[in-house]
Amino acid sequence: MSRDCSLKLSNGIGFLGLSQRLSHFGAHGMREIKRKVDMESTESGQPDPAQQQLMIERQLAFDFYNPSLEWRRLFAETWGTFLLVLVAAGGGVVAAMSGGKVTLGMMVVAPGIMVMAIIYFMGAVSGAHLNPAVTLAFALRQDFPWKRVPGYMLAQVIGGISAAVFLRAMFGTVGALGATLPGGGVTGGKALAMEVVLTAGLVNTILGTASGARNTGTNGAIAVGGYIALAGLWATPVSGASMNPVRSLAPDVVRGNFHTTWIYLVGPLVGALIGVAFERILKGQGLGGRQDRGAWHTWRRQPGPARCGCRASTEIIARTGRLWLST
Repeated sequence: MSRDCSLKLSNGIGFLGLSQRLSHFGAHGMREIKRKVDMESTESGQPDPAQQQLMIERQLAFDFYNPSLEWRRLFAETWGTFLLVLVAAGGGVVAAMSGGKVTLGMMVVAPGIMVMAIIYFMGAVSGAHLNPAVTLAFALRQDFPWKRVPGYMLAQVIGGISAAVFLRAMFGTVGALGATLPGGGVTGGKALAMEVVLTAGLVNTILGTASGARNTGTNGAIAVGGYIALAGLWATPVSGASMNPVRSLAPDVVRGNFHTTWIYLVGPLVGALIGVAFERILKGQGLGGRQDRGAWHTWRRQPGPARCGCRASTEIIARTGRLWLST
């Protein structure tokens, strides 16, 4: 790291220079950082842990819009969707194979817990969409670039089908490979209506707790995972409580049965549209993603000297007694 590219925070000194160099983070981000710095009063000059975390989280938000890291985000979506479908479809497969040792309650709660875990370990990387309906909702909300939607959806499909292939290789097509199906005596129309309503609620939960187009943090993980488990507990006997086109499409593709697939493609997508409309009624137009993208592109347009000719992505490095910012 070159000398001209370094700023040192020590004993609360130098915030003005830091503010000038971090102006591309946006007004809200700067207010939060300043508040944290102003609260820093330790004689040792070591940065407050909350301050470090705040700046690291801001960096991760910038990485989310860095085009050079798209491969990482697509890998995260593929792997995360694989895990989700593995658990969601695998519950039915193992239940059928084991003679009911996996109960209905276990089967419907497991995907919620898995989503919670995925948000914790990769939500900051790709946003943990794991669902084409969620990606569509973020794009409609203007928190996610439309040009990235196809890549995310393709990654989700690959991850989901890979999980279904794994289950078939392990257990065959037992338990209809964990496919989501309308309950006994439930018509296709009723199952469709249920999927629309459940997905609208899921999208509202996600949009209400997400940071821009990213499912991150404790609140988001608990809220989204809890909603999925709750919806499954009461609605699985009606429609299967899929709320995710890929979760239902993947087992159907691998087992070659598409009789009810349309319900789980149309229902979640329509539900996502309704969820976005309700979110706009509740909170107005989304701006978070556009602000972060605008800040990223503003920084990228700076001439070389303004960025000190260093790496395109900002790096926050906390070391003993010092906080260095390399841009």
